Amino acid sequence: MTEAPETWLTQEAFDRLSAELEERSGPVRTDITKKIEAAREEGDLKENGGYHAAKDDQGKNEARIRQLKQMLENANIGTPPDAEQGKATHGTIVSVKFADGDVSTFLLGSREEAAHTDIDVYSPTSPLGGAVLGHFVDETVTYELPNGRKMSVEITKVEQSAG
Repeated sequence: MTEAPETWLTQEAFDRLSAELEERSGPVRTDITKKIEAAREEGDLKENGGYHAAKDDQGKNEARIRQLKQMLENANIGTPPDAEQGKATHGTIVSVKFADGDVSTFLLGSREEAAHTDIDVYSPTSPLGGAVLGHFVDETVTYELPNGRKMSVEITKVEQSAG
């Protein structure tokens, strides 16, 4: 079994995900159970759309609960200890310049941060995120695109996230 990639979360993200876990484990789970019970009372389950929808909701909720538990149990909170000035690490905002001169700026972090920030978020396990991880301003890194081609970018700026 492969080891899960290291996940860094801000305290705000950790608190938000903990609250979501509590909500899904309590009130949401109870509500879905009540819907399933009510649908069962209607009789024939084969053609009972409400029952099948509630069971589908139950499966999705339980999967999210498992995902949240695993993430929160294994998450590191705060800033990675190896965060140095100008080094792209978890939780930093990175600007890169492509060969055509375009510049892209993104947060190097978990996808859980994406819904709560206005900036693009690239996972350290994504091709570009993995390429810049651990590198410094003014370095040029090359990574492989999904189509097999290689792309090079220059890291032009790295700053600590405000989150």
